Amino acid sequence: MNNIHDSGWRFTTIHALCARAAEIYGDASAVEDGEARLTFVALDAARRKAAKALMAAGVAKGDRVMIWAPNSWKWFVAALGVVSIGGVLIPTSTRFKGLEVEELMRRSGATMLIACGPFLNQYYVDQLSAAAKALLHTIVVLNDARPDDLGWDAFLARGEGVSDAALAEREAGVGPDDLCDMLFTSGTTGYPKGVMYRHEQCLRVIDAWATRVGVRRGDRILVIPPFFHAFGYRSGAIVSMMRGATLIPHLTYDAEEILQRVEREKVSVIPGPPAIFHGMLQHPRMAAFDRSSLRLGVTGGAVVPATLIRRMRGELGFASVVNGYGLTECGGYGAMCSADDNDEQIANTAGKPFPDTEVRIMGEDGRLLPDGERGEVVLRGYLTMSGYFNDPEATAKTIDPDGWLHSGDIGYFDENGDLRIEDRLKDMFITGGFNCYPAEIERLMSAHEAIGQIAVIGVPDERLGEVGKAFVVLRPGKSATEAELIAWARANIANFKVPRSVEFRSSLPTSPQGKVMKTTLREQEIASRGASA
Repeated sequence: MNNIHDSGWRFTTIHALCARAAEIYGDASAVEDGEARLTFVALDAARRKAAKALMAAGVAKGDRVMIWAPNSWKWFVAALGVVSIGGVLIPTSTRFKGLEVEELMRRSGATMLIACGPFLNQYYVDQLSAAAKALLHTIVVLNDARPDDLGWDAFLARGEGVSDAALAEREAGVGPDDLCDMLFTSGTTGYPKGVMYRHEQCLRVIDAWATRVGVRRGDRILVIPPFFHAFGYRSGAIVSMMRGATLIPHLTYDAEEILQRVEREKVSVIPGPPAIFHGMLQHPRMAAFDRSSLRLGVTGGAVVPATLIRRMRGELGFASVVNGYGLTECGGYGAMCSADDNDEQIANTAGKPFPDTEVRIMGEDGRLLPDGERGEVVLRGYLTMSGYFNDPEATAKTIDPDGWLHSGDIGYFDENGDLRIEDRLKDMFITGGFNCYPAEIERLMSAHEAIGQIAVIGVPDERLGEVGKAFVVLRPGKSATEAELIAWARANIANFKVPRSVEFRSSLPTSPQGKVMKTTLREQEIASRGASA
């Protein structure tokens, strides 16, 4: 028996998957995190120990538990412990400050927090107000806890009095349709909404994704996207456990450190948004590192220009590169290329919908459009969320009466049945009456040999209403002027799409997930225009 997927075993709950992985993959390496090494047997034992400690802390089925920490083996073990006893995991961004975390506590109803100790020059619990702490019955500090705080080892010791039988009874009471986590997303409304996701649908969509992209037993997966995001937690941690791969958690993104780890730890798979691979390619000494172990690069979540796909293959050395599309409201998934798709498909499309799901294009009048016509991407099937937690109004705005989840993305299906994403509805700007999609402009301009990374936004223009402005990071050793890039764009793309100005940057602002933060670019542009007025 090669792996769980081939065994015909039915996916039910995340803790059942962990136990099954221990049976099938045994003493193979499950997690490698610094000096910490866990086999699949040891990972399941650690999960059970954490689950008992959570029971001793009084966590009941349905209780929400927040984890506010960077990627580590303890994060994953704590998460597995939470879902094993029917708790609902609330992954929390390490970039959030105390007030943001408190708001999340109140919105989610979380009553327990598992946080890191010192990280990025900040002891995380110190950020919480007395009012925030009062919402919680237990706070656990994962690393370097102060004497007055409850550290990880002391927390685990509290579970020693919980019997195996009591744990087994609790596990048996958690079923496939029970909630496993709530990932919070702001979307277009400006306040966080908890996306309710269930055990079986979570595992089913991860399995479909892993099959499509080709994750294998024995792969060594460097997980750079944070675990508090679907890309890190599901397409990194859980998929490793599911497929018998080794999970290698990574803390903070630094291109040189990534290249060093690829060489030193023989990394074979890297999932992540395009900015991660842009950064590796931009490193001036990239060629000095041994990258021969790299097999599979999985990207998506932003514009993926054809140039990047070619450079990931030709320069970074990935044998396979795949691209996809997904939403938090669909578990982080939606459509995906296959490892055996051709270069054109991988570079320019998000591939095809997963089996047993529907992805269609809908017009403004609610009519489903034929292939080739542009409209809003809508999705339906087992992968869609149960709804937003305690927010029926927002749920009704996102999921229509026919069950279609509205993405807010513009796209179309091409002649091969592959989904092509044009842009976010909210990112579109109008130049002289023409709709301009920044993602399209970015793809086209990425073909210029000097452009390493580019982001385009719409800015006010007295004559045309709005025009494009490009923020550009040049490739190492390359040079270009604003006039040269604009002239090149005029020669290669439609005039109304051509950015009217170019600002050169050494880097672009990115979120913890590695996405370029266009909101930040817009805010900086507004501030700049205000200062010069």
